[in-house]
Amino acid sequence: MTLYPNLILDALSGVRYPGNGKSLAENEMIEDDIRIDGNKVSFSLIFDKPTDPFIKSVIRSAEAAINSKISPEVEIKGNIAAKFRKPLPDKKPELLPGVKNIIGISSGKGGVGKSTVSANLAVALAAKGYKVGLLDADIFGPSMPKMFGVEDEQIYMINKDGRDWIEPIEKYGVKMLSIGFLVDKEKPVLWRGGMASNALKQLISDAWWGELDYFLIDMPPGTSDIHLTLVQTLPITGVIVVSTPQEVALADARKGLAMFTDTKVNVPVLGIVENMAWFTPAQHPDEKYYIFGEGGAVRLAEQSGVPLLAQIPLVMDIRAHADDGRPVAVILENDSAAANAEARAFATLAENVVEAVERRNRELPATHKVEMQR
Repeated sequence: MTLYPNLILDALSGVRYPGNGKSLAENEMIEDDIRIDGNKVSFSLIFDKPTDPFIKSVIRSAEAAINSKISPEVEIKGNIAAKFRKPLPDKKPELLPGVKNIIGISSGKGGVGKSTVSANLAVALAAKGYKVGLLDADIFGPSMPKMFGVEDEQIYMINKDGRDWIEPIEKYGVKMLSIGFLVDKEKPVLWRGGMASNALKQLISDAWWGELDYFLIDMPPGTSDIHLTLVQTLPITGVIVVSTPQEVALADARKGLAMFTDTKVNVPVLGIVENMAWFTPAQHPDEKYYIFGEGGAVRLAEQSGVPLLAQIPLVMDIRAHADDGRPVAVILENDSAAANAEARAFATLAENVVEAVERRNRELPATHKVEMQR
């Protein structure tokens, strides 16, 4: 029996690739390396990638075609090699390679001022000279565009390292992105959990965040798919839990603490912020009225064994400046002594967060993405 390359090619002409129904020749899958040594035949088939699900079946079909159309005496079994046009990369590109610390800011329930704390903490850190990014991860209730006064800003692309990236909006020294820039601000976001998670991943992976000392994430209230998406996507350095002193808020804050300290998640808690700790009238800056209770989050911090990072008073200027798009932390001088006290409170919070992060990095191992068990 005389074997030659065209005889092999004729035998393979009836073999089709299941992925598209075309022949191996039409798909240009037969490598030009047919080797014949007596009855022994060997050659390679080219596939797009190592994960192609049809590799084994195509090779078996090619072996069967040669043995049936030429002769069962042809030694072909085990002699067809698989080559690949697109070999898998050694590892996935690292997300946020220029970011030193990723800080999640969470709350057990809505309405406790978590986003206000996030915005003012970001501005206060930037005022101290740190490079800061802020991601509004509250997909269904984005508020950062309003708080920074950039609701009408347009998102643009920037070309870096040979590809196009989303360019964050920068104001008050903070790079910021929110889904609020990409949806109609007058309409609700009617997305299922998977769509929301994918949109959030895009804001993380497709944006040019550059070099940052702190990347703050304003998480949605409660415990949800978004929280799991974040801890599975990013190696979060630690989280800050925000609560008011009110028992209803504290009950939900405990659930938030339990989520992050659960052995399946195990993200370090940097500390607790007690927001709206007391009300101080602008006309009487030395007076304190404990509208939501006194010291509830202080006691929660003690019971949980985590630091109390700050007590933020409730003053009207905070609400007013948030609505005006100028976080109170940017106010250096103001006629309202209460506003100055509020700005100082956020400056103190920034100092305590820096200290908590440094302590966490000294005492705990490097953070890794959470691998959740199914």
